[in-house]
Amino acid sequence: MLKSQMKGLPEAQQEVILSAFEKDPALFKKIAEEIKQKTKNGQNEQFASMEVMMKYKSQIQKLMQ
Repeated sequence: MLKSQMKGLPEAQQEVILSAFEKDPALFKKIAEEIKQKTKNGQNEQFASMEVMMKYKSQIQKLMQ
């Protein structure tokens, strides 16, 4: 499912993202839950996503190395 959502990305970039997801799926589940909660509370989905991703930026960057 994740791969189908990344159709427009170059293959190399897709592999980096998939690798990060496989290294720590719990982190990405936590991110998704926080985004879902913020949107449920009325926040714009794009803004909620940016806010949560910035919160976990350093952890995501470590996974993508």
